[in-house]
Amino acid sequence: MKQASMMVAALWLAVMAMVAPGSARAASEEDLLPVDQAYVLTAKAVSRERIEFSWTIAPGYYLYRHRFGVSAVDSSFKTNPLQIPDGKQHTDEFFGKVETYRNQVTLAQTGAAASGVGSVSFKVKYQGCADIGVCYPPQTRTLTVALPAAGAAGATDAANSAGLDGLLGAPSDPLAGLASGASALGVGDALPEEQAFRYEAIANSPSELLVRITPAQGYYLYRDKTSFQLLDAQGVTLGAPRWPAGKAHRDEHFGDVTVYFDVAEIPLPLIRSNEAAQTLTLQANFQGCQTDGICYRPMTRQLTIELPAGAGALVGAASAAMASTAANGIAAEAAPTHAPPGLLLSLLLALIGGLILNLMPCVLPVLSFKALGLAQASRSHAHAKAHALWYTAGVLASFAVIGALVLALRSAGQALGWGFQLQQPEVVAGLTMLMFAIGLSLSGVFQFGATMAGVGQSLTEKSGATGDFFTGVLAVIVASPCTAPFMAGALGYAFTAPVLPAMLVFLALGLGLALPFLLIGFVPALATRLPRPGAWMETLKHWLAFPMYLTAVWLLWVFGKQRGMDAVGVLLIAAVLLALGLWWLEKQRYTERPAQKVLAWILIAVAGAASIAAVRLPAQAAAQQVEQGTVAYSAKALAEERAAGRAVFIDMTADWCITCKVNEKAVLHTDAFRELLERTDTVYMVGDWTDQDAEISAFLDEFHAPGVPLYVVYPAGGGPGKKLPQLLSQSMMEEALDPAAKR
Repeated sequence: MKQASMMVAALWLAVMAMVAPGSARAASEEDLLPVDQAYVLTAKAVSRERIEFSWTIAPGYYLYRHRFGVSAVDSSFKTNPLQIPDGKQHTDEFFGKVETYRNQVTLAQTGAAASGVGSVSFKVKYQGCADIGVCYPPQTRTLTVALPAAGAAGATDAANSAGLDGLLGAPSDPLAGLASGASALGVGDALPEEQAFRYEAIANSPSELLVRITPAQGYYLYRDKTSFQLLDAQGVTLGAPRWPAGKAHRDEHFGDVTVYFDVAEIPLPLIRSNEAAQTLTLQANFQGCQTDGICYRPMTRQLTIELPAGAGALVGAASAAMASTAANGIAAEAAPTHAPPGLLLSLLLALIGGLILNLMPCVLPVLSFKALGLAQASRSHAHAKAHALWYTAGVLASFAVIGALVLALRSAGQALGWGFQLQQPEVVAGLTMLMFAIGLSLSGVFQFGATMAGVGQSLTEKSGATGDFFTGVLAVIVASPCTAPFMAGALGYAFTAPVLPAMLVFLALGLGLALPFLLIGFVPALATRLPRPGAWMETLKHWLAFPMYLTAVWLLWVFGKQRGMDAVGVLLIAAVLLALGLWWLEKQRYTERPAQKVLAWILIAVAGAASIAAVRLPAQAAAQQVEQGTVAYSAKALAEERAAGRAVFIDMTADWCITCKVNEKAVLHTDAFRELLERTDTVYMVGDWTDQDAEISAFLDEFHAPGVPLYVVYPAGGGPGKKLPQLLSQSMMEEALDPAAKR
């Protein structure tokens, strides 16, 4: 046995030397102890309900927490989750951030042994490394442990310690105060948690898992205390669960909740970028109680599922909420902690949110452009009203198009978020050139619409209506990087509601955005306060060019984040060619030299071709400026951090999101916030949604978030995530992270 272990260790050494030659140094087989001398494993039964596995670790060696595993060989011993003590935090060259143990470590496996069973066999897995930079291969040992006779003193003691801890929670558990209910009932009257709550899962199809949790008679399961995670999945993430209808229940510990007294079958949609067949590990975290009895502490179960090959559906809360479990005659529901508001409230929130959106920095450049039009229209009330109506028409038409796109893609099993168009480099490049062209027009390099003279209407009238409508469209396009207060709830409803209510919400949002100009156009008292047209307007027009140039610079920066600096260089060349072509076209406006005008149009066409070339260049790996101490978001990383019992702060952001950047500058990238993270031992996890990302989209759907920013805090030790407001402050973060911290 020892010789075989040494041969395997030598092979592992060779592999690690190839993977990490710098760390293997001059290590060789002779430098290592035999694995069973480096880690001496023993096992003993403290009682029939508690088995302890201990390792004595040689000096200069250590074991990994995440490599431990204990499982009963047969069904004679029903196991609970393995109890593993906290290890020492360590950044490992092979596995990254891990917890390790030196000298000695003891694991406890609690559960219930079948009556009459005198011994139980366990399969024990572990892995460790030596300080010289060599790791042993993963080890597996099968140990048989003799159990005390039923009714022995040791078993009684273990029942008092392991049984009470397993059912009521440790003293630090908030549910420890339920001891009065337990004492009246008696611990012996409560089933072991494996029998009280049966957990099963299968692959319903290549795009869906089906989970069944069955409470025993007289027990119930909390819906908002139940969550699911995929562990070690390759290119597969979970969409939002499609919860069956539960029962409203007044709970003495958690207030008004939804619970399941009978079997709960929960479809879990899958988002797949990998269509190959694979083995998944689905982890369920849930909590339940005995009616008029004790409450169990939060439980964790894991099951292995064979997922067949096939494509997944890009579905999340938005589409899943619409796809009810009609086959069972049960309406799908969203989790109450994240439920969106109703229609009337959503319409009101949309109207207010659209109104506040006018104050966002992404909208102000376009509003300055519109203000110039209103000043020009101040010569009569009729002109002001016409400007307001055409602008509103442009805004409403744009929101209608966005709503139609969202609903069409949702019906196809996909979902879009607020600001989705800026995830497309083609759109960002086009907007960059458009904003630059508008700036050139305001600077007097050329005039929009002058070539339309002589088509039956005066140039001023034609330009006014078209320009106002176009300004409304532009305001909506550039408004998408910003989210205003009250918008999130309304958009969350719109992204999940039926067609007609959803469209009404989008139109209410547009009405709010256009409302200030509608008031100016239809309230004469406001219109008369506008300044009279005059020579000053030419200077104002030149000044208003500069916000447009700044907007173009910002969009160019976003484009660079998406495609890299080579693409930025080509797009800048396109901008120069566009400026040259427009300038030359204006110079030839009143001349009779067609060839010169053709040359100008050729320059403009070449600028367009260069823009297309910039978009089609291979995307470069952008030099990401990752904030110190952050972890890149993935469903796997979140599951690992939560399994380790740490509090997690999720920051879903994007480079084109102005609100995100304001929060980062004011709060998230400050020394005070870093100190708060360190003090509360909170993991700062960042998801970058600048480009499309299926995992991040699924997370947004889970919390009914129409887009970014989205901020969520997960408490240490388990529990559902808490969604924070979109505008942050340091005091708000302290109020959120301090209670969530591990004590």
